[in-house]
Amino acid sequence: MKQTIKENAVKKVQELMQAFSCCAEAKAAAQNWLDALGTEKEAEQTKNLIAELEMDLVTVDGLIAFAGSEAGEKVFGAEKAKEVKAHGEELKSSGVKYCDCPACAAVEVILEMKEELLSAE
Repeated sequence: MKQTIKENAVKKVQELMQAFSCCAEAKAAAQNWLDALGTEKEAEQTKNLIAELEMDLVTVDGLIAFAGSEAGEKVFGAEKAKEVKAHGEELKSSGVKYCDCPACAAVEVILEMKEELLSAE
């Protein structure tokens, strides 16, 4: 893969790991990928990272549904859940496809590099 793609991916993966909204599974996959860079495990860990991030990226519809649910209220609190749901509805009305929290924003950029990351080095 081109060095600049890898460098950009490393930066975004580090941003992802620092995001308050990054789940433990994504954080672990990200760390495993960083640890595998330059080793024989890089290709395998790249596939694992991409697979995890594809599962974790939240659509705007998913954000709205979660924020409007009982589980969303437990995570955010009742008032914040209403705010998050309204924010999701604003995103949707403006044509945004994915949640814009720091973790999802980083994941979206990483997944835009998916083909380059998965291609032969």
